Amino acid sequence: MIITVTLNPSVDRTVELAGPLQRGQVQRADRTRQDPGGKGVNISRALQLSGEHTLAVVPGDSQDPLLEGLDAAGVRYNAVSVGAPLRSNITVTEPDGTTTKINEPGPELDSNTVDRIIDQLIARGAGAQWLVLAGSVPPGPAPNIYAHITNRVRAALGSAAPRIAVDTSGQPLAEAVSETVESQPDLIKPNGEELAELLGRSDGETLESDPAAAASAARSLMERGVGAVLCTLGGHGAVLVSPDGAWHAVHAPVTVKSTVGAGDSALTGYLIAHVRGESPDSCLRQAVAHGSAAAALPGTQMPSIDNTTPQAVTVTAL
Repeated sequence: MIITVTLNPSVDRTVELAGPLQRGQVQRADRTRQDPGGKGVNISRALQLSGEHTLAVVPGDSQDPLLEGLDAAGVRYNAVSVGAPLRSNITVTEPDGTTTKINEPGPELDSNTVDRIIDQLIARGAGAQWLVLAGSVPPGPAPNIYAHITNRVRAALGSAAPRIAVDTSGQPLAEAVSETVESQPDLIKPNGEELAELLGRSDGETLESDPAAAASAARSLMERGVGAVLCTLGGHGAVLVSPDGAWHAVHAPVTVKSTVGAGDSALTGYLIAHVRGESPDSCLRQAVAHGSAAAALPGTQMPSIDNTTPQAVTVTAL
C-alpha cells in the first residue's frame, strides 16, 4: 500500500477557456470541472485509477466537498477534523495549454491536529511500501514539518516504516533534506526550478533544459544522504539519480492541455513501477509516461496506467 498525506488539500475547480485569457474582460467558459486536489490527493487518485492500494490521509470535516469528491472517486481516506472548510483553488486553462492557477492559503492547522495526523500515519504505516509527504504547508505547522513527520514515523515504526518520498518546495523541502535532520527521505521529486532553489542556485532554467546539469545537481543532494532524486524537467522529460546510476528520459511530443498535476502524475508513475519491482530506469520511464499522459488531459484529471505510453519514452544513461 502507498499512503499519501496532504496537509493542505483543496477542491480544485478548473475553467477551460475557448480562447486566450483576456485580463479585465468578461469571458465565457467552454467547460468546467471540479476535483479533489492537493499533491498527495492527486497521487492517491492516480494510484486508485491504476488499481494500486492507496490511502489518503488529509485534514477535513465530514461532508467537506473534498471528502465528498474522494468518495465519488472511490479513494480510501482517513480524515482528521479541523473545524473549518478546506480551501478551493481555481485553474484557468487556455487552448494552447497555458495554465493559470489561483491558490487559497488553506485553514490553519494547530499542533493537536498535526499530531493526530501523524498518529494516523503511524497507526496505518507499518508494512506500507511508501509514505508520500506532498504539497504546500498550510498556516500553522513549522516549515520543518515534513522532516518532523519523517523522524516521528521512523522512530515509531523502526524497520516496519515505509519508504518516504517528499514532494514539496521552498523551505519545507529545504528543511526535509537539511544536513542537520536525523534522517533523509528515500526519494524527493523537485522540478528544475525547485532543485536550483534548494541548492541556492539561480540557474533553474538551465537545469530545466540540461539533463546532465540537473543530474549533477541531484548528486550533491545524495551526498547529504537523500536516497534518490526524481527531477522533472517539463517538456524536457525527467532525470532520476539513485545509488544505481543516473538516467534521463523524454517522451515523444504530446499536445499539452494542462500542466496541472503532471508532476504529481510523474511521481505516481515512479511509485507504481517501483512497487511492481521494476528497475530504476524503468521506474523513470513510467514516471515520464505518466507525466506526459497527465499533460495531455484537461484540468486536474489524473491518468491511469492504461492511459500512458511508456513505449514512447526514450531513456538514456547519464
